[in-house]
Amino acid sequence: MTATDRDNTPTTLNTSPDAFPLNTSSVNTSPHTYPDGHRPLPAEAPEIREPRHVPLVQVIRGGLIEGVHHGSAVVLAADGQVLLQAGDPDVAFYPRSALKPVQAVALVRAGLPLDGELLALTAASHSGQQRHLAGARRILAHGPISEDLLRNVPDLPYGAPEREAWLRAGHGPSRLAQNCSGKHAAMLLTAQLRGWPLEGYLDPAHPLQQLIAETVEDLTGRRVAQVTVDGCGAPLFAVSPRGLARALARIAAAPADTPEGRVAAAMREHPEMVAGTGRDVARLMRAVPGLVAKDGFEGVQVAALPDGRALAVKIADGADRARMPVTAAALAHLGVDPGLLAEFAEAPVLGGGRPVGSLRAVDLLRPTSPPTLNPHPASPRDTAHR
Repeated sequence: MTATDRDNTPTTLNTSPDAFPLNTSSVNTSPHTYPDGHRPLPAEAPEIREPRHVPLVQVIRGGLIEGVHHGSAVVLAADGQVLLQAGDPDVAFYPRSALKPVQAVALVRAGLPLDGELLALTAASHSGQQRHLAGARRILAHGPISEDLLRNVPDLPYGAPEREAWLRAGHGPSRLAQNCSGKHAAMLLTAQLRGWPLEGYLDPAHPLQQLIAETVEDLTGRRVAQVTVDGCGAPLFAVSPRGLARALARIAAAPADTPEGRVAAAMREHPEMVAGTGRDVARLMRAVPGLVAKDGFEGVQVAALPDGRALAVKIADGADRARMPVTAAALAHLGVDPGLLAEFAEAPVLGGGRPVGSLRAVDLLRPTSPPTLNPHPASPRDTAHR
């Protein structure tokens, strides 16, 4: 199974049964332009092999280490240089929903006319609040496009309170309630605006998905290693943690009038649309000025500051509880005030209903001295697109 880049050089992809062919040479539809008129060729795809994860988070109960979560993490300076890495940040992995900001950029490059809370919802793994469902309907109404054309998997709302209220009201699984409905509604709207078929919009060979693959390679700087199916049914592209951090850095540092800058502004201004009221990612974006952050299933987290400082985290066993302590430690390395990160740095371990310990990042990730980097991120307006 091969993929072909723009110079028609075949690249061998993984041939597992659930992999799909990728051919970004067949699509040249993006309005995004480059100084020489050509998209820079990405570097080789990250290697597909067993990751060399290391301990990242300790589970402390009653003063003893009860458990350890392994994983990989990478912290990048504003110029893209690695400040800190642990584990295997250059191995191929699936970023899951942490890739949604990149997918949103691809849709805006293709002409998606959304901004503000609806663009934030395009990059969301929402909780299923009424504002989220209403937002997805508003995106479809731009077409107008029928909800029946959504092809994400029917599900209950992701947020626990929202799920309980949904069930009490007598509702069952719904495509609109599923946490990726904003992204899928925006995909349908983009396809309609470009004159592409709405049926089959999730097919990896569809022009929309080929354009998204091209954008993933552009922003990460490396070829896609493999393509499979995400939980919602959309194509999922394997990148590396370092590539994912690089992609969000470019989004966070982009000028406001670019597709990347528009996505970053929407996420910063409407973090509760990206996640939901009370969700840790929304609270983190509210706590750290200028931060853009996105989580993903199986223990993935990515975050970036307005000057391009960025991080990516992958927890090996997929434990969501271990994601935020590593993220907080990485942000401290980037010069963020630890006081802003205190509520995220440790999670309580309970015994008899009361705290008897905590989850915390290993010492390797915890800064031992004040960072020398500027702790006050520059405004996106003052930062050139990297």
